[in-house]
Amino acid sequence: MKISKQYVPPTLTVDMVIFQIIDGHLQVLLTQRARPPFKDVWALPGGYSGVGYTTLESTTAVVKRKAGVDINQQLAHVEQLHTFDTVARDPRGHAVAVVYSGYGQDIKPVNPLQKTKFFDVDGLPEIAFDHKDIINHARDRLRTRLAYTNVTAAFLPSRFTLTDLQTVYEAILSRKLDRRNFRRHITSLDMVHDTGHVKTSGAHRPAKLYAYNSLSIGVIKSRLL
Repeated sequence: MKISKQYVPPTLTVDMVIFQIIDGHLQVLLTQRARPPFKDVWALPGGYSGVGYTTLESTTAVVKRKAGVDINQQLAHVEQLHTFDTVARDPRGHAVAVVYSGYGQDIKPVNPLQKTKFFDVDGLPEIAFDHKDIINHARDRLRTRLAYTNVTAAFLPSRFTLTDLQTVYEAILSRKLDRRNFRRHITSLDMVHDTGHVKTSGAHRPAKLYAYNSLSIGVIKSRLL
């Protein structure tokens, strides 16, 4: 690698991958870019990280302004995903992106600066920059965490049925799971408990309502999948 005599720092940017499950599908929030490059193309909400701010502070401000989502109030879980530093990822020049991911439910943008929409991760439109690769990376990370943490808590209400829980797993994995095996394995883990309440809906049999033993996203005692 040839080292230039004049040091020119890369641009530092931040982006956010926001997942929620809608109608049994894992969906990601995108914004429509208002200016070049990639004008009118969909992209992850993001922008420049300013001097004097941490990348998380910059992400919080940018996502609230551009996408209308308060990540502190509307997301159940937020974490730093990865740093993407491929030299040619931005046509304007070398840009290093620190990317965060967040999960929640019933996320509704409020007064976004840009047009926003949730898209099915398996049916994305044209995506700006390398954001499709970033979304795939975020989904892979989520799938990995699914196997040994209670990250599914971020996608569910405080009380839920085992069918609700299975729907979350299937949406993230993009495949169906055997109902009997899933229920047997879930109930064998020290992750959820029967609340003693039931859910009644129409002509269906009342279904038991469960709750997580802890809402703090962390490692469970044994692998699920």
